[in-house]
Amino acid sequence: MTGKPLASDTAMILAAGLGKRMRPLTATQPKPLVRVAGKSLIDHALDKLESAGVDHAVVNVHYLADALEGHLKVRGRAPRISVSDERDQLLETGGGMLKAAALLPDPFFCLNSDNIWLDGPNDVFSELSQVWDPQRMDALLLVVPHTRALNYRGEGDFHLDPEGRVTRRRRGHVAPFIYTGIQLVSHRLLRDAPQEPFSTNLLWSRAIEEGRLYGISHMGLWFEVGEPAAIRPTEEWMTRA
Repeated sequence: MTGKPLASDTAMILAAGLGKRMRPLTATQPKPLVRVAGKSLIDHALDKLESAGVDHAVVNVHYLADALEGHLKVRGRAPRISVSDERDQLLETGGGMLKAAALLPDPFFCLNSDNIWLDGPNDVFSELSQVWDPQRMDALLLVVPHTRALNYRGEGDFHLDPEGRVTRRRRGHVAPFIYTGIQLVSHRLLRDAPQEPFSTNLLWSRAIEEGRLYGISHMGLWFEVGEPAAIRPTEEWMTRA
């Protein structure tokens, strides 16, 4: 893609969760080390960052942190990895970003460690960078329509208006877009954040009220890999794609 360079050279990978939905596979290993198509989930994410030219990844750790850190230390290729240690307390998604903020430039990419996706015509980090406007946005979410969200059985998360502003699904209704777990974030989103564990949803709600939460639709495929039963279908889809 021509146009803007990447909006950031750094991504945070949220990898500290307990992985309860992925039990029993997570009884003895953290979810980011669960393997899909011969590769750990976190390596799928790191390889995408490397391919896109993102130089630095900040990874938070909590559950079975030694195993995850050991895996990251022997990776031996880009991106360069820093660890944000949450061994003492799991801080949830928002708290994890806040703790790692000193390691993160403004803006930074943020993605869940259990994401698997196939890019469309351009990689997702370039797509987000092309649309990013710090004057209007506190965060830019990558969302995907139901038709390209494989293994997904929910009712969706968000609506987008014609300019890309995000609103939430109304109770009892279906929303056309699902959050992929990938976003581009301004430090402005983190301002006045709680000092205890909290979800990014708290910050998103404020940004929605201020008209500063935006989204773009993913043009490739995205896979919901939250449970052991989703692994084989995901592998079969990846083989066919």
